[in-house]
Amino acid sequence: MSGTSSTLRPPSDAVAPVRHPDAPAPGELLGAHYEHCFGCGGGQVHGLRLAARAGEGVRITAEFTVQTAHQGAPGLAHGGVLASALDETLGSLNWLLRTIAVTGRLETDFVRPVPVDTVLHLEAEVTAVAGRKIYSTATGRIGGPDGPVAVRADALFIEVKVDHFVDNGRQEEIQAAMNDPDQIRRARAFEVNP
Repeated sequence: MSGTSSTLRPPSDAVAPVRHPDAPAPGELLGAHYEHCFGCGGGQVHGLRLAARAGEGVRITAEFTVQTAHQGAPGLAHGGVLASALDETLGSLNWLLRTIAVTGRLETDFVRPVPVDTVLHLEAEVTAVAGRKIYSTATGRIGGPDGPVAVRADALFIEVKVDHFVDNGRQEEIQAAMNDPDQIRRARAFEVNP
């Protein structure tokens, strides 16, 4: 994007991202990190239920279908929902780095309207890493993975420790997640958080 702000432009000492050796294999469905996540969880009645798959390198693809509950203007997706879909997709990239990170900045361009019942095809990639800062970009297309661009975003994610969630989250949910007897589900709840 030509208008990318200086906070989203990687510094000159940034390095190319490196896919973690334990990252999901290309084509693998990433699944929800937390059942109650608005972006990827199945426990949210009106959530996005975004399904992301690992791609090659440090890229992912994802899809979500715009539902009636996601509209802003009659018959069209709400811009905030589209921004959430981009944020969720960009946040899912952290699975490939095996890094816990949160959104620091998200700049979104709305290129064309997205009607209700449309499948939004998303693609995202990490472009650079500088210390705790992770730079990434995403596009959302309608009509198929090669269709016209409807939305796009550039983002800056910041690597954090799990304490970020434990110290700042609502204690009821934190305790429920930490007390989950399923070790994998317990760990995933805090692994990737857009």
